Amino acid sequence: MAHNEDTAHNLFFKFQEYLAQFVYGGIDGCVTTFAVVAGAVGANLDSSVIIILGFANLLADGFSMSVGAYLSAKSERDSYDKHKRTEYYEIEHFPEVERQEVREAYRAKGFEGPLLEQIVAVITKDKDRWADDMMANELQLIQDSKSPIAIGVVTYTSFLLIGIIPLTVYVWDYLVGFPGDVFLWACILTFSGFSIIGFMKSYVTGVNRWRGVLETLALGALAAGVSYLVGDVLESWITGS
Repeated sequence: MAHNEDTAHNLFFKFQEYLAQFVYGGIDGCVTTFAVVAGAVGANLDSSVIIILGFANLLADGFSMSVGAYLSAKSERDSYDKHKRTEYYEIEHFPEVERQEVREAYRAKGFEGPLLEQIVAVITKDKDRWADDMMANELQLIQDSKSPIAIGVVTYTSFLLIGIIPLTVYVWDYLVGFPGDVFLWACILTFSGFSIIGFMKSYVTGVNRWRGVLETLALGALAAGVSYLVGDVLESWITGS
């Protein structure tokens, strides 16, 4: 029982750790896909064309975003590792200079006398601890524990899961026929998705929940409105109607 609780706790902690990537991937997926749908509807395109355009955007744009997220995280990790190798080199070849830097850093924090020397001795006794301290205090760099691959996977997964919402009604309509107004229900489902992801966004950013939801709804409505208008104007201009 305790093992199951520990496993559940670890999974929840991992989910929290990657929640920001899930939220931003989901927002981008829902906004861009809904914008494509709205633009296609504004241009009076058939459901089959909307599905093709929507899924093409969903898969390609989602992949592009996830690759970007992966490369960004990997670049940050590579930069951290490069700076840390430099610190190890300096500790190895210029120990007194590095020791003095530790001393100055902790003196600036208010430590002095025997206590300061004790802190310096403890930190510089272990090279790994020494390097970590220099990274944090001198370079203001903290290693991100998140895996770049996991960041890319979470981003792509959330992009697909949330981004597919605007297309579900169109797929339903194409397969068996939808009894209601397809675009209206696509809007309702999409804005429900925006509300959920906006609520999660507020958890990540720490802003008021209503503000998080309303900001996300406004962003989605603006993107859809612009896309619909562009589609409508281009359709009128091309057909001459």
